[in-house]
Amino acid sequence: MEAASSSSLCRYSYEDYKETADWLLVHTDLRPKVAIICGSGLGGLGDLLSEKTMFPYTDIPRFPTSTVPGHAGQLVFGRLQGRDCVCMQGRFHFYEGYNIHTVTYPVRVFYLLGVETLIVTNAAGGVNGCYDVGDIMLIKDHINMPGFAGQNPLCGHNDDRFGVRFPCMSDAYDRELGTLAKQTAEEQGCDSFLREGVYCMLAGPTYETIAECRILQMLGADAVGMSTVPEVVVARHCGLRVLGLSLITNKVVTDYDSFEKANHEEVLKTTQRRTQDLQRLVSHLVAKI
Repeated sequence: MEAASSSSLCRYSYEDYKETADWLLVHTDLRPKVAIICGSGLGGLGDLLSEKTMFPYTDIPRFPTSTVPGHAGQLVFGRLQGRDCVCMQGRFHFYEGYNIHTVTYPVRVFYLLGVETLIVTNAAGGVNGCYDVGDIMLIKDHINMPGFAGQNPLCGHNDDRFGVRFPCMSDAYDRELGTLAKQTAEEQGCDSFLREGVYCMLAGPTYETIAECRILQMLGADAVGMSTVPEVVVARHCGLRVLGLSLITNKVVTDYDSFEKANHEEVLKTTQRRTQDLQRLVSHLVAKI
C-alpha cells in the first residue's frame, strides 16, 4: 500500500480515515479502548503487549511512514494488563516534511476504531532548571508554538462527525488520569523522579538556541520537544481522554559559557536507561483506566 504523500497539502476526508480503520478492524479481532503513541526510543512499550498483531505502517492503507531513528514504524495491537490496546511504535513529525494533517492522521483512525483514551509519550529537553535527566514529566498543559503560527491540525473545514468547530483546550490533559498516574508512580516506586509541568512544542528539527531556551523559561515551559501537541489537539477534538508523559532526556542550554550540546544520540541513550520505569508506570496505569 502507498503511504500518504508527505508533500500533499490536501486534508483527508472522513472516508479516508474510515478506510484505514475498516482495514484494521478486518485484520484484527482486538477492539482497543486505549491507544499509546511512543516517542523517540520508547517503542519498547509496544513490546509489553501480549497476543500481539503487528502491522508495518507501509502495509496499512493511507497510513504515513516514520523516518526517524528510534521509531520502528509499526502499529501493534495486543493486550496490556488484560486491556485491549493499540500502540504506535513510531510517530510522525512536522519536521519530516509531513503536513500537520498527516502528522495527526492516526488519532482519528484510533477514534474510529473505538479508542476512548490516548496516552502520548515523548522524549523532551528539560527547560525547568529543577529537572534532572531521567525525570518523567506528567504533562499538565502545553504551549502550541506551531499553532501560534497557524499550523493547527483543525484548520480548514470542520467535520462534525469528529468534533465541534471550536473545541476547548483548557482541559486537554485529563485530571483524573493525571491523578491515577501519580498514584501509580508512587505504588511503582517512580514518584521520586515524577514531575508535573508544561510541555512546549517547537517544529524542529533543530534543537533550541540559548536565546530560545531562555524565552521558553519566561513563557512558563518546563519541557520542550518536537511532537505530541498536534496529536493531543486532534484527540481532544474527537473527545478522547488524554494522558501525556515526557521523558526528560537532556537539559536545555541556557548559558553562553556552556559547552553542552543537545544531540539525538544522547536522547536515545537516556531513554534506554529509563525505559523500564516508564513501561512499568504505563502498564500498571492502563490496568486502572
